[in-house]
Amino acid sequence: MKLSAVETAALIVLMVEGDEVLNSDLAKQHGIKLTPKHRANLNELKLVETRPHGRTMIHVLTDRGWARLADEFREGVAASPGATGGALRSLASGVARFMERTDHRLGDLFEPEPPVETAERPEATEALGGVESRVRGAYAELAREPGGWVSLTDLRRRLSELPRDVMDDALRSLNRQPDVVMVPEDNQKALRAEDREAALVISDQHKHYLAIGVR
Repeated sequence: MKLSAVETAALIVLMVEGDEVLNSDLAKQHGIKLTPKHRANLNELKLVETRPHGRTMIHVLTDRGWARLADEFREGVAASPGATGGALRSLASGVARFMERTDHRLGDLFEPEPPVETAERPEATEALGGVESRVRGAYAELAREPGGWVSLTDLRRRLSELPRDVMDDALRSLNRQPDVVMVPEDNQKALRAEDREAALVISDQHKHYLAIGVR
């Protein structure tokens, strides 16, 4: 199904942000008025996941959304007429050529910057390190052997007292460490609803399993 210029623009913003974006921010910061019809279309195509957030909605790009954008960039994005739309089509075409030439993915180009740990907030660093230690401890209890795979579903259940955002920050930090690997489930049909909910989105992938002690 062909996307409208508004729907394509929303996907691009979600891609560049690399994180959840409020519907109100799409309008205020990016000038994108995502109507219920637009939202329903993106949700039905499984390009965007949407959930309520207070009085507004919050959106995040799915794996299928990343793949659709890669196709759009290669084939020509839907853009509004005029100079801005023409410039967007040229930019998208250039990005597509670059990816083909260098064997990069969109996720490589638009992966969000990791949070900067500053000297002014040592307590934040210590707090994050403490959560990471708890994650490592829970992993050691769940893994059958060092370097074995543990599902994030089981890990989150073991550490259910931790707020979602706190554990997500710790998992993202661990993912950048050399002895840690996180991967998606190969068989997406085998995923249960709780597995999808427990997944951690990094770049353009939903990660479902964690291994620690990998060298």
